[in-house]
Amino acid sequence: MKTTRNTTAKMAVTQILKESKTALSHSEIYKLTQDLCDRVTIYRILDRLVNDDIVHKIVDLDGTVKYAKCHHSHPVHIHNHAHFSCENCHEITCLENVKPSYILPHNYKVNDINFTLSGLCPKCLNSNI
Repeated sequence: MKTTRNTTAKMAVTQILKESKTALSHSEIYKLTQDLCDRVTIYRILDRLVNDDIVHKIVDLDGTVKYAKCHHSHPVHIHNHAHFSCENCHEITCLENVKPSYILPHNYKVNDINFTLSGLCPKCLNSNI
């Protein structure tokens, strides 16, 4: 069994995602690390965090992959919550208490769910009033 090291870069990326209220792209995370490490290292850290179920991926409406910290404390979990993508500020927020539902035809097995709702977030909606 391979153990993972807690490097300064990994701790910084984990802290950035923990403190963020919205999902962040690789380039946003890279900027926030302030040149602590290179872009490839950030990709490797994010892949490791996704594989370890610490972070999950979200694809926004433009096809950009963003990352958000998992809020589940269970050792094994699935990311079966919805996400909200704001059409104005382009922030993506996890909606933990919104559980999507679906009905599949016979002989299908779901391994992953990606539900993204789009519109205006509360901040943008209130600023347009």
